[in-house]
Amino acid sequence: MIEVRRLDAAAPGFDAELDALLDRAPEADAGVVSAVDAIVADVRARGDSALVELTNRFDRRSVTAATELEIDRAQRQAAWDALDSGLRDALEQAATRIRAYAEHQKLAGFEFTDALGNRLGQQVTPLERVGIYVPGGKAAYPSSVLMNAIPARVAGVDEIIMVVPAPGGELNPVVLAAAHLAEVDRVFTVGGAQAVAALAYGTATIPAVDKIVGPGNAYVAAAKRAVFGKVGIDSIAGPSEIVVISDGDSDPDWIAMDLFSQAEHGEDSESILISPDAEFLERVAAAMAARVQTLPREATVRTSIRERGALIHVADLDQACAVSNRIAPEHLELAVEDARALLPKIRHAGAIFIGRHTPEAFGDYCAGPNHVLPTSRAARFSNPLGVYEFQKRSSLIECTPDGARPLAQIAGCIADAEGLQAHAQSARDRG
Repeated sequence: MIEVRRLDAAAPGFDAELDALLDRAPEADAGVVSAVDAIVADVRARGDSALVELTNRFDRRSVTAATELEIDRAQRQAAWDALDSGLRDALEQAATRIRAYAEHQKLAGFEFTDALGNRLGQQVTPLERVGIYVPGGKAAYPSSVLMNAIPARVAGVDEIIMVVPAPGGELNPVVLAAAHLAEVDRVFTVGGAQAVAALAYGTATIPAVDKIVGPGNAYVAAAKRAVFGKVGIDSIAGPSEIVVISDGDSDPDWIAMDLFSQAEHGEDSESILISPDAEFLERVAAAMAARVQTLPREATVRTSIRERGALIHVADLDQACAVSNRIAPEHLELAVEDARALLPKIRHAGAIFIGRHTPEAFGDYCAGPNHVLPTSRAARFSNPLGVYEFQKRSSLIECTPDGARPLAQIAGCIADAEGLQAHAQSARDRG
């Protein structure tokens, strides 16, 4: 047996129950914010000295100088060379697919001549230096390295700085191998709020960057929020999420494992199945009860499904889409016969997996689109990480003498109305 809540969209209390399920305040608690603010201030004030002290304290290291935190290219090359050939091939194929998708995302500049003969347009340029945060320690997340670094490289970023914690001095070699494959420029074994602060403000050893991307724990999220404005950030990531919409004709075992694919990330992950077929929901529940026992992370999955999972019965697929839009999930699977017919009805989702043979796990590793996605309902207004996150746009305005005269009159008139006389005179000087 597995504990999972059942919700019925036709029930009087459904809205309140769904709101309660989705109420996961993403803000860090006061203790985390206070600790992070102190760490950021310390690194900003003392640079490398603070970085060394904090790394030794939090990661159980014995570093004597910040320069010891850097992993050079030779070490990354050695990690790549030592990989099992099967894993090396898989990483290369994933990288190729991620890069091919990213190439389609590049923004292009434009110019045109308006009716007055003036040239207007937009110039697109890459960021100069970016920092990517990758979770570390015993865990291996080479996919995070590829998903963060490859779009930056495709965008034309000059320098990519990677930070990854190494608790107890332990760092998974697969992460280093992925950094080699993704052509990361420099790698430092430092994590937590201190790594984010170092990237934002720079130290003698770690250069300041223009933007910080990548997932992390509550301290990393709070640090990204604290340094935003000094640098750009991708997002404040919350726990992982999946919504599956099924018409009832999918394999229950497949759907159960799709839900578990997010539940195993952590106890606060959210896994929701929506279907108009009540009997199918129960068949999935039975499959979940049987298959959860096969998972190494069974305890985590059980807690996640009990606390944040749900089986939602709806009247039809139209209502399923409406409920999904309200959830605005990070990942959405459309496990229905004519999945593309539902696409126009989906407004809010980080990534949409179309059809019964497209599990979310493909997106995590090798489909091509990025797996860094908006969470906590941010899909209502935010986007997946992509090449465009590493490019910026500058407006282009070039006036001819004749084209300037009409603009001088328009600008002068509006500036007068705003009480900005220097603006008005500056414009009229060209008229």
